[in-house]
Amino acid sequence: MEIGAMIIAIAGVAGTLGGALLTQRGGERAKRREIELVRGHEETRAYLTLRRTCYADLNRDARQFTTALNRHLHVLRERAIEDADREALDQAKDAQRDRFSEAQMIAPDAVLGPASAVNRALSEVYGQVKRLERGAPEAGETPATVSEAQRELWALLREMRSAMRADLGVSDG
Repeated sequence: MEIGAMIIAIAGVAGTLGGALLTQRGGERAKRREIELVRGHEETRAYLTLRRTCYADLNRDARQFTTALNRHLHVLRERAIEDADREALDQAKDAQRDRFSEAQMIAPDAVLGPASAVNRALSEVYGQVKRLERGAPEAGETPATVSEAQRELWALLREMRSAMRADLGVSDG
C-alpha cells in the first residue's frame, strides 16, 4: 500500500502543478488575444483618423482649386493676368495634386472613383483656362464654355464628398 499511496501522492502533486501550469498558459493566451484585439482596434482607429484627415484636406484643396479657377477666369475677363495670379492658381493646383496623390494611397475604390473624376475635371478646366490665358483656345473653348465647365465641377465635388462621408460612416443616407 505504501507504493499505492506514493503513486496517489505523486499523481496529486503532478495534477496540482500541471493544473497550475495549464491555468497560467491559458491566462497568457487570453492576455495575448486581448492585446491583439486592443492593437487591432487602435490600428482601425488610426486608419480612420488618417482617412478623415486625408479626405478633409482633399475636399478643402479641391474646392480651393475650383475657386482659384473661377477667380482666374474673372481676372481674365477684367484685366491682364499677372504673375501673382498665375502663382495663386498654380499653388492651388499643386496643393490639390498633392492631396489627390495622398488619397490614391489611402482611399478605397468607392472614394477614389469620385476623387479621380474630380481630379480629371480639374485638370481639364485648368488646361482650358491656361489656353484661354495664352490666347490659344481649342475649338469651342470660350470664356463662357470654360466658366460652365468650372461650374460643373461643384457637382463632382459633392459626389466626392458624399463618397468620403459614406466611407467614414457619417453620411445620413
